[in-house]
Amino acid sequence: MDRNANGRRPLLMFISSMIIFGTIGVFRRYIPASSAFLAFSRGILGGLCILLFLKLKKKDHTEKIPGSAMRGLIVSGALIGINWILLFEAYNHTTVAVATLCYYMQPTIVTLLSPLLFRERLTGRKAACAAVAVAGMVLVSGVLEGARGGNLRGVLFGLGAALFYSAVVIMNKRITGVDMYRKTTVQLLSAGAVMIPYLLLTGGFGGEGFTPAAVVLLAVVGIVHTGLAYVLYFGSMDGLRVQTVAILSYIDPVSALLFSALLLREPLSALGVLGAAMILGSAIVSETGKTKEAS
Repeated sequence: MDRNANGRRPLLMFISSMIIFGTIGVFRRYIPASSAFLAFSRGILGGLCILLFLKLKKKDHTEKIPGSAMRGLIVSGALIGINWILLFEAYNHTTVAVATLCYYMQPTIVTLLSPLLFRERLTGRKAACAAVAVAGMVLVSGVLEGARGGNLRGVLFGLGAALFYSAVVIMNKRITGVDMYRKTTVQLLSAGAVMIPYLLLTGGFGGEGFTPAAVVLLAVVGIVHTGLAYVLYFGSMDGLRVQTVAILSYIDPVSALLFSALLLREPLSALGVLGAAMILGSAIVSETGKTKEAS
């Protein structure tokens, strides 16, 4: 019975983190802040939360990170900050569902770049999944239905966010030997810090339009959607199989689609639903195939 309880705990932690990530688009709708200020707040609050977690857990985080790894983490953190700005702008210009699906083109982008960057073989299965995902993206974008300019800008912002996140994933593969909590702390704080010069130049630190409720929502995005969600995510890793993580990761976009439809009344068109199934289905098939090859 204890073994079952211990097995359920990492599963519940992981699922909780995915659902939390899936609600961020809904929260963004009600925060009257620029995307840069939101990225700054998320990075700083999230990084400080993980530092507090490490201190409370008395985890050893005093070992110095090698210089090359630290430089890589700072650069990848800056890319995370840009990625967040683009994603938050995507939420501003299109529905949460469309922005989220554009963002989840990231696995396809990494798959297509892997042969060039990592000399990994692009199998027929992976190539087919990538083609299906791209076709699904065309359906989701609304191009075939005469999408308006605003929606297309949102699609482009979402794809831009996916591209920058792909760069972060690729860089993380090259940064080894650093504890995930410490790695994420540096990246989050760097993501927040890189926003400071831009915010100072543009006057983006102004609080016009902020209400107490908006401040609370901003704190929730930084503390819950970033700090707590990453603690739950990394805390569950040791208790789950790689294939389980790969499949359950898609709770994030699926829950985002559901919250978008139920809470924001932003349903997808029939072609959009088909495109969503193609993107998520191809990604799941590609991920499960990858874990089988590795096992």
